[in-house]
Amino acid sequence: MTDQQQATGAIPAQPTPPAPGPWADYLAAAQQLDAVRRAASAAATEHQAAVTAARQELSVVRPRLAAQKARLTRDLAVPPPELTPMPTDRDVAAQAVAGGPAAALAALQQARRTAEAGDALLTETAPARQWRPWARNLLIYGPFAAVVLIVQIVLYLVASPGSVPTYALLCGLSMPVLAFGLGWVTIGFVYGGDPEGVDRTPIVGAVACLTPVLLTCMGVGLTSFFN
Repeated sequence: MTDQQQATGAIPAQPTPPAPGPWADYLAAAQQLDAVRRAASAAATEHQAAVTAARQELSVVRPRLAAQKARLTRDLAVPPPELTPMPTDRDVAAQAVAGGPAAALAALQQARRTAEAGDALLTETAPARQWRPWARNLLIYGPFAAVVLIVQIVLYLVASPGSVPTYALLCGLSMPVLAFGLGWVTIGFVYGGDPEGVDRTPIVGAVACLTPVLLTCMGVGLTSFFN
């Protein structure tokens, strides 16, 4: 018997069949035991590989399912009790993994594929994020208010010192009203297709359109104070 055969425990092949007798029976039994040992070693290796792969699949599937649960609860307002497995679901899962690590690995792989399909479906059917009415309208009132501020600054710079109060009075009364009216009309034109009606948030629009006047008055007052 060679050193390699001694290390592996393999039974050396006989060049010629031994004569019938106790020695032949011993060799046959040793070869059968060696075959059983090899089969058991291969089964243990496959078992350990299946356990390792199942743990890896579980580490991937569990966070994905948790993320899907949070997304369904947050975005689609699904009640949490409806996302809790029922007793029948648990029985089906127990039957799926009853065959050992290999069956558990196959069940987890199927769960991962189902989770991936669920992610794709949620991405396709996810509702578009809705802006709050005041924030949406501020995007329209804001540019008109900025135009009012720019016009007031230009008029203050180009006007003669004696005519500043007149320009300030005219701009302070007319331009914010004009900006508010243009914003009101623009909001109705852009978002007028809403069947529930358009919330123009007039208070937000009034504050946005009057802010340039307040800033201009503060600037003029501070300039006069320091001069």
